[in-house]
Amino acid sequence: MAPNSCSPGYNWDGSRKGPKATRALRIDPDSPTRLVRSARMAVCHFCGNAIEWCHRPDGTPIPLHPSELPIRHVPVLHRWHLAGGMAYTGAAGTPWSASPTGPCDPATADTPTQPPAPELQQLRRALTLKTRHLINHADFQPRTRPTPTAPSAAAETPTEAMRLPVVQMLHIRYLAPRPLPVIRCVAQTLRRTRCRNPVADPHLPGRWTLVPTDQPPAGGHRHLADHLVPAEMAVYDLTHLPVTEQLRWRGQRCPSHAYSRAADIALTQWEPFDAFAHRRHIRTHLPAPAGQDDAS
Repeated sequence: MAPNSCSPGYNWDGSRKGPKATRALRIDPDSPTRLVRSARMAVCHFCGNAIEWCHRPDGTPIPLHPSELPIRHVPVLHRWHLAGGMAYTGAAGTPWSASPTGPCDPATADTPTQPPAPELQQLRRALTLKTRHLINHADFQPRTRPTPTAPSAAAETPTEAMRLPVVQMLHIRYLAPRPLPVIRCVAQTLRRTRCRNPVADPHLPGRWTLVPTDQPPAGGHRHLADHLVPAEMAVYDLTHLPVTEQLRWRGQRCPSHAYSRAADIALTQWEPFDAFAHRRHIRTHLPAPAGQDDAS
């Protein structure tokens, strides 16, 4: 029988009474990225416009414009497309294309050598007007982009407390985003907030060890700077742990969310270690026992 105004639990128009039931969404376990789409949205700190963080195939994030543009308005070098939650270069034969925020960012200064693309001038003017509107209504305070300066001696030789640890897992070295005890889990909790648990597990700790520093061959393009990199470095080694434990570290998950199907609410912050780019973080000696407890 069809519901009517006299049916219990129904309104006069046939709709159910009470709050509308919400549908729980889950991330496909085969998805290449576990970052929920709602967590990708962010605001540019320099212009105040909306951006969408996406993963590249190598795992590095890239900020894209949230709306796709007609392919004729996007230069060939700035065309991207999304497939399976990942960002790939090119348009893949579609009439629409995603675009990175760099060419159309109003906060990016124009240079004679790299002028803005003519196809993106209209979008850039629209974003500039939005930035001015936000500033005039005191809804946004832009940050100033840091000007590139010559590296000083103090920047090349930071104190021990400023050095970030280098972690070796799955036979790959990564530069940790923060000291090991304060690296937080990126999983989403039931309250739709970021998990506050640390990634480090006191029951399965890593160990500090001295390993040879990876350097390019003598004929490489960086062989003239070999003297800037020490022969040995201290790394926090996790290769003796099970593979599942190393995958948990690389996924930046706490032990409670190691096997959970909860989505990621933030991007993982591991950065592939480069001996020359990150030489200021290289430690040439093992941490002291007291310092080891602080770092591991």
